[in-house]
Amino acid sequence: MGLKQKSADLKKRMREAVKGGGTKAIEKQKATGKMTARERIMSILDNKSFHEYDLFVKHSGVDFDMDKKYLPGDGVITGTGTINGHPVCIYAQDFTVAGGSLGWAHAKKITKIMDHAMKLKIPLIGINDSGGARIQEGVNALAGYGEIFYRNTQASGVIPQISVILGPCAGGAVYSPALTDFVFVVEKVSKMFITGPEVIKSVLGEEISMEELGGARVHCEITGNAHFYAESEDESFSQIKHLFSFIPWNNEKKAETFPKRGPKTRQYKIENIIPADPRQPYDVRDVIKAICDDSEFFEIQELFAANIVIGFARIAGQSVGFVANQPLVLAGVLDVDSSDKAARFIRYCDSFNIPLVTLVDLPGYLPGIDQEHAGVIRHGAKLLYAYSEATVPKITVIMRKAYGGGYIAMCSHHLRADFVCAWPTAEIAVMGPEGAANIIFRNEIKNAENPDDLRKQKVKEYKNKFANPYVAAAYGYIDAVIEPFETRSFLVHALEISESKTVQIPKKKHGIPPF
Repeated sequence: MGLKQKSADLKKRMREAVKGGGTKAIEKQKATGKMTARERIMSILDNKSFHEYDLFVKHSGVDFDMDKKYLPGDGVITGTGTINGHPVCIYAQDFTVAGGSLGWAHAKKITKIMDHAMKLKIPLIGINDSGGARIQEGVNALAGYGEIFYRNTQASGVIPQISVILGPCAGGAVYSPALTDFVFVVEKVSKMFITGPEVIKSVLGEEISMEELGGARVHCEITGNAHFYAESEDESFSQIKHLFSFIPWNNEKKAETFPKRGPKTRQYKIENIIPADPRQPYDVRDVIKAICDDSEFFEIQELFAANIVIGFARIAGQSVGFVANQPLVLAGVLDVDSSDKAARFIRYCDSFNIPLVTLVDLPGYLPGIDQEHAGVIRHGAKLLYAYSEATVPKITVIMRKAYGGGYIAMCSHHLRADFVCAWPTAEIAVMGPEGAANIIFRNEIKNAENPDDLRKQKVKEYKNKFANPYVAAAYGYIDAVIEPFETRSFLVHALEISESKTVQIPKKKHGIPPF
């Protein structure tokens, strides 16, 4: 056979392989509103940048007539391409081929591209759309998952790992996305759970739909397992591309810098955002937008634990991670979920050389039996650990209330913040004036002729003493008291002079955070 014939044979084989599960399976996939695996890859990557590998890999299953079945690409597409001109590794499970089920060859294709990503120090994107482990291959399928999980763990903090759930992701398969940095889900498309509705019904007698059990909103609002919610696959792909504009390609680099741009001050004027009444709420995202370049804030986990806000923005062209109490929700208190949410984001930013800006306005940790029994001590300690461990530049702005353990936990100087400034409206104390007066002056108030009048007087005394930033500033716990409109210039300067920050940490294998 000559070159011409061999070339024709290659093209024929390629045409067969790229058909996936065939016309009927593809039509069925599209009828549910889903793209094919190949279309998804092309939609995420830059135009004509995708290079596919292992197209002709075959499964090695022989039991249950598997030796008679041809599974193109063994149900997964792998390769490399670019996003915004930068290289990435990517894989997408193909539900049209054996339901995207994972067998040994399928897993080997994924682990091979994962190894490639680590070797080249470039991001990894995994698109999950699979019926789970291929039962016909038995323990080999489980071994495949184990190999993937191990690599997810080894890559953590080295390269960005992105998971996109675009179909079912059940059983052991869910643990790979859980080990990655960011999980993207799409309404009515994404499904994630350990045990499905049928198993729950048979074991517990409870009936629930797939959407109610593990749909996109469930994981964005309730479980916190997902970070970005979209109403369509195209919207999700846009979110992925936007994320990559804020993060570096590996842990040895810094995020790409952009031309410096000022905030949209006509729309977001910082002095107009904070109410005169310290008890009135406001949207802290407006404060962030009044500070950052072009007032562009890319929020993460917007629907989960909304009493704290996290996300990326730029200040003078440099990517920064914002962590901010949200007075609109539960007065911005810290609790189990908000502590987890913030701590994980802090560790991500620290791993990938992204400076942290913390905006503080909270009355402390959320009190209550439910929180105590849910382990608020352990979960709250994660925030303390993450800030203390972080070695990137850490800049804190205390806007209003900073009471009790919340003051310490929100990146105070005591957790080694590099710069801490406060507005004149800042209140830094062990607790709020009312509670403090009731404890300190309990006997005096109890024995007074007019307890209510004396209580009001003592509350006023306590406010005069602590409802300002100057006591903390007198001890050097606050570096500067600034006007709100000076916040951006303070942050710009702090980021500039901390550019070359280095920290010596004790020699150790790793710490033991309160997981």
